[in-house]
Amino acid sequence: MPYGYGYGYGMGYGGMYFDWTYLLVLVGMVLSMWASARVNGTFKKYSSVRSMTGMTGAEAAKRLLNSQGIYDVTVQHVAGSLTDHYDPRTKTVNLSDAVYASASVAAIGVAAHECGHAMQDNEGYVPLRLRAAIVPVVNFGSMLSWPLILIGLLIGGLGSPIVEIGIWMFVLVVLFQLITLPVEFNASARAVRLLDSVGILHGEEVSQTRKVLGSAALTYVAAAAASILQLLRLLILFGGRRRDN
Repeated sequence: MPYGYGYGYGMGYGGMYFDWTYLLVLVGMVLSMWASARVNGTFKKYSSVRSMTGMTGAEAAKRLLNSQGIYDVTVQHVAGSLTDHYDPRTKTVNLSDAVYASASVAAIGVAAHECGHAMQDNEGYVPLRLRAAIVPVVNFGSMLSWPLILIGLLIGGLGSPIVEIGIWMFVLVVLFQLITLPVEFNASARAVRLLDSVGILHGEEVSQTRKVLGSAALTYVAAAAASILQLLRLLILFGGRRRDN
């Protein structure tokens, strides 16, 4: 179902009326686009700044993992742009085209961030374990929430229990994004701290990396905010109209 389900206008007693709750969706979209533009711009800016050590993202990742006594995690290349991620199932730090072989400050920062997730996994960081545990349910919920809401409206109207089930599934999506926030912020904090203490980055390079990871964190904040606003809209629309009925 499209991100902004619903209509901006509807039929009122005197004709057309404006559905003001659609503004909540619009605000969420603007936040997401702003955060995406900022992370892309910041990454591009510091991708042109070569680190003094000359280490690539892959080399920095391996050094960081070894410095923490983690030897069962593999660093590998993955296609795409900013598709970097840590996979706890395969114990792999996957680095994208712009990170794996690049010696830029931005690349090293992103690589270190993914190593931060590997360190979380290694020590049993609770928010990471919780997020991983609910992934199957969240994937299921994100796929079915909107179809269930539509089916419920068609079959039973606003009072349909199917609509409520769809909304609760969307709540799971919001919960997942909220749990993601401490996971991502903690991984970035680990990355910045270790890059400095291990000696991979020096002086101004550390603050530059902090800016890259800070802008990346904003994308998660924006995504969570957009989902919360969308959930608020659902509650206003369906909760309010059910009371009217």
